[in-house]
Amino acid sequence: MKKVQLNPVGWMSQLSQIEVAQLQDTTNSALYGMFRNCCLAVLNSGVDEDDYEVLFAPYENFDIKLVRRERGVKIELVNPPEVAFVDDTLVTGVHEHIFAVLRDLLYMGNKYAFTHKSAPADSVSITDMVFDMLRHAQALEGNDSLNTVVCWGGHSINLTEYKYTKEVGYQLGLREMNICTGCGPGAMKGPMKGATIGHAKQRYKEGRYIGISEPSIIAAEPPNAIVNELVIMPDIEKRLEAFVRLAHGIVIFPGGVGTAEELLYLLGILMNERNAQQPFPVILTGPAGSETYFEAIDEFIGTTIGKEAQSKYQIIVDDPEEVARVMRTGLGRVKKYREAMGDAYSFNWSLKIEEDFQRPFIPTHQTMSDLALHHDQDNASLAIALRQAFSGIVAGNVKAEGIQHIKQHGPFRLTGDATLMERVDTLLESFVSQQRMKLPGSAYTPCYTIEK
Repeated sequence: MKKVQLNPVGWMSQLSQIEVAQLQDTTNSALYGMFRNCCLAVLNSGVDEDDYEVLFAPYENFDIKLVRRERGVKIELVNPPEVAFVDDTLVTGVHEHIFAVLRDLLYMGNKYAFTHKSAPADSVSITDMVFDMLRHAQALEGNDSLNTVVCWGGHSINLTEYKYTKEVGYQLGLREMNICTGCGPGAMKGPMKGATIGHAKQRYKEGRYIGISEPSIIAAEPPNAIVNELVIMPDIEKRLEAFVRLAHGIVIFPGGVGTAEELLYLLGILMNERNAQQPFPVILTGPAGSETYFEAIDEFIGTTIGKEAQSKYQIIVDDPEEVARVMRTGLGRVKKYREAMGDAYSFNWSLKIEEDFQRPFIPTHQTMSDLALHHDQDNASLAIALRQAFSGIVAGNVKAEGIQHIKQHGPFRLTGDATLMERVDTLLESFVSQQRMKLPGSAYTPCYTIEK
């Protein structure tokens, strides 16, 4: 049996005795099982596997314990994966990420009662919690330079697309922009990798590679090795809010249903009339050959939630330098707006996010079949319903609870307006045919059926 004790790093090295006692109290709670699994995912950083059962199967004897001491708390790893070690020493980045998990899931989870009905439920309280978690993660401290670009895109992309994400990241890095992604492989890793070279060329010492995840997705998308700041939000809705409030601009690469979910969430917010004056640069981009992909996405957006939504983004194909130049210009407009509004540079308080976008959606067979997938509603409400449908498919593809639902009860059933369902089906079929649902080489069985 291998045991390794880790000294605390970062903010977790400064805890009071009461805080340590509260942490130890969580070891018998539902949060602790979540903590154990997230730490195991972090220890498998760099492993190309998006099936949590396959990832976790070899480590049934893995355990993690909190060891109390006068100056705080240590972590003891029992039978950890060897991939996390170099010459019997835990990789430094993994060490830091383990304590980020402790901070976000046990300390902050206990503070905000993640697993209880008393968790924040109203809009103001949810936003305050997102702010507080980012503040405790020290993600806001270096965010005053108005240079944080969130990059979204698929974990399952081909080599040409991956190289393109690196080139875009390189061009952003040359212009001293920092990168924030979902922290996994593919389009989440490429921009970070490219930016490191751009930062190195400019001798830019403040390079930030922020990864924002959540417990149910981190096993499918373990943090890549470049992430130097890891934040784990309690669910997908708070993860998405953290992205858009931390971001000064967003670049979206080709991806699958998860990327479509993120885009719908963003567009639904930007269409709110209270955000009409808010400059928020959004660029969809990919290499030569991705024109068909973006045409399909653009057509889907236009025929479902309308031309106003299409006006909120710009499509640039096969031109990384232009992407970086357009983003730099957009960040200038963001700065002027924040100054005029008296809003913080580090956290976008003035962005209005309706409670329907913040409320957690739990995908079950009942909630998926009950989704209002029809045009007899405003476009923002339809964006919410479509986002939730795609979120449910992501859950059925890679999240533990969603996969178990599918195994027990069969595929989720989506039903709605015939024309709308035809458009949804066409888009999803394109993702399947392009192998965007699972990592390349993995057989994909749809976790959904569409009734037209």
